[in-house]
Amino acid sequence: MKKFFKIFLLICLALMVVGTFVFLYNKSKPIVTKYELVSVKRGSIEKKAVATGKVEARNEIMIKPQISGIISELFKEAGEKVSKGEIIAKIKVIPDMGSMNAAESRVKVARINLDQANKDFNRQKDLYAKKVVSREEFEKATVSLNSSKEECDAAENNLEITKTGMSLKTGETSNTLIRSTIDGMILDIPVKVGNSVIQSNSFNDGTTIATVANMKDMLFVGKVDETEVGRIKEGMPLALSIGALNDRKFEAKLEHISPKGTEESGAILFEIKAAAKIPSDVFVRAGYSANAEIVLNSAKNVLTIPESVIEFNKDTASVYVLDPKIKDSQTFVKKKIVTGLSDGINIEVISGLKGNEKLKGAAIDPKAKKDKK
Repeated sequence: MKKFFKIFLLICLALMVVGTFVFLYNKSKPIVTKYELVSVKRGSIEKKAVATGKVEARNEIMIKPQISGIISELFKEAGEKVSKGEIIAKIKVIPDMGSMNAAESRVKVARINLDQANKDFNRQKDLYAKKVVSREEFEKATVSLNSSKEECDAAENNLEITKTGMSLKTGETSNTLIRSTIDGMILDIPVKVGNSVIQSNSFNDGTTIATVANMKDMLFVGKVDETEVGRIKEGMPLALSIGALNDRKFEAKLEHISPKGTEESGAILFEIKAAAKIPSDVFVRAGYSANAEIVLNSAKNVLTIPESVIEFNKDTASVYVLDPKIKDSQTFVKKKIVTGLSDGINIEVISGLKGNEKLKGAAIDPKAKKDKK
C-alpha cells in the first residue's frame, strides 16, 4: 500500500514538472498577430454638408376679421381645401350702444331733412310750372332733394352696419363673412363658435380666424454650420430626407442663405431655404422634420480605401501593403500615397496604389474569434 502511494506521488510530481515546462514553452513562443486585409476599390467619393430643419409651406396666410364680434358659425375645418373667396366663418356683431344711438339719431335727422327737401321740391315745381321762379331755382330744389335722399340712404346703411355689420346694398360682401384670400388648405382654425374676435387695425393684429397655405409650394427651412456655409451657394441641388415618409428622398433647390448667423449651444448657424420638389402623389404636412444633404464636392470612378488604414505623419500619408511574394505569413511593405477627397469614411487615392493590392487593416482579436465559434 505504501509502495502504491509512493508511485502515485512520483507520477503526480512528474506530471506537474512536465506541465510546467509545457506552460513555460508556450509562454515563450512569440504571438503572431493577424490583421484584416482591406482591398483597394474603385468608386465615388462625395463631400457633403448636412442641414437639419423642417418642411413648411412657402406662404402661410393668417385670415383675420375686419370687424369685431362673436363667431356665430364655422363652415370649414382644418385640413379642408378652400378656394379664394370661399366663406370660412361668420361673425355676429355686438353693437356698441353709443354708436347705435348716434346712428339712429342720424337716420331721424336725415328723414326730417328729406321730408323738408321733398316739400321744397314740390313747391318749386308748382312755381316753376307757373313760371314764377326761374329754372335755376327749380334745379337747386332738385339737387337738394337728391342729396337728402342719398344722405337718408347712407344713414340707414350706417345704422344697419352698426346693428349687424352688414350693409343693405352690399350684403354679399359683408365684413361679417370671413373669406379665404387664397387657394389652398386650411392648416388651423384656432377659434370656436362663441369666441369673441377683434378686428385687424393699425393698433393690433386682430384675432386669427384661420391659417391657410398652398401645400403645393413647399420649402425646406434648415440651418448649417459656419464651417460649411462658405462652401454652399444659391442654386445648388439638395437631397431632402423626410423622416415621416420612411426616409424617402426628394429633390430640392437652394434659394436663400441667411446673411446673418445665430448662436445656438455655442455654435454659429446660418438659416437656409430650399424649394422642395414634392411629387403629386405624395402629401407632405407642414412641420415635418427633415434633413438636407448638400454635395460640396465629388470624385467619381476613382481608387478609394478606408481612411482608417492610412498612417499619417505630418504631411505624409502611408499604408501597409501585403507582400504577395511571401506566402503563409502576413508580411507588409510600407508605401507612401497621395490622397484626395474624403467623406470621413473613405478617401480618394491619387497615386501610390494600382488597385489590386491588399492593405493592412485592424488587428484580429483571437479571443473574439473564439467567442464567435
